[in-house]
Amino acid sequence: MAGMEEHLTPEEIERYRRHILLPEVGGTGQQKLKNARVLVIGAGGLGAPVLYYLAAAGVGTIGIIDDDRVSLSNLQRQVIHDSGTIGDLKTESARRSIEKLNPLVRTLNFEERFSLEWADRHLSLFDLVVDGSDNFDTRYAAADAAEIAKVPLVTGAVGRFDGSVTVLKPYEAGPDGNPNPSYRDLFPERPPEGLIPSCAEAGILGALTGVIGTLMAMETLKVITGIGEPLVGRLMLYDGLSARFDTIRYKRRAGTAAAE
Repeated sequence: MAGMEEHLTPEEIERYRRHILLPEVGGTGQQKLKNARVLVIGAGGLGAPVLYYLAAAGVGTIGIIDDDRVSLSNLQRQVIHDSGTIGDLKTESARRSIEKLNPLVRTLNFEERFSLEWADRHLSLFDLVVDGSDNFDTRYAAADAAEIAKVPLVTGAVGRFDGSVTVLKPYEAGPDGNPNPSYRDLFPERPPEGLIPSCAEAGILGALTGVIGTLMAMETLKVITGIGEPLVGRLMLYDGLSARFDTIRYKRRAGTAAAE
């Protein structure tokens, strides 16, 4: 990952001992986590578990971009915030929670909405993006920006009782030699306005965001450390009511690219 390597301190070795004991991770993998610079879009329902688990895992630098403030109705699912932070900027509330959990992690806060213009100015600071936003404009902007910058993107979404997760590396080829699919191969066009209601309109079971956000954190740690098989070209679907996971494969379509 980007940046100069700093060796693990005795405190870090003790803090991350359960990682280091894993042969697949070890000290080398923990070093990769320490050197990683991850941008998390959204400090809400999905962003909350992502931020907590990345910080707990020892990701060295975590960027948080969100232009919203904490409200009482957020607390049913956005567990990185609490009753004492109502009215605060979500980025600042999340930063304080991360600092309590792991003061060794550096946070970079951006109190604005993610956009291609923002990405053009700031995305070079990061080597992986996690999109926990709640609207299609941001999801498409994040996917296009990550593809242009050639950095991995972990993206997730939730409905009332269901959710999905995938990993995007469209700038690389898969094992078969063909280019990996992009977000636009999965969702070629934005759905019409109003077709998919927001959680404010339709409601959402709070623990669902924990399930999907934790899966997003898991995929992020896999990508950083290089272990396992990330969900590249695969969309994991979760139905909370039936407690069922399904995974579907998707491929590159002709003529899909961020610049188009």
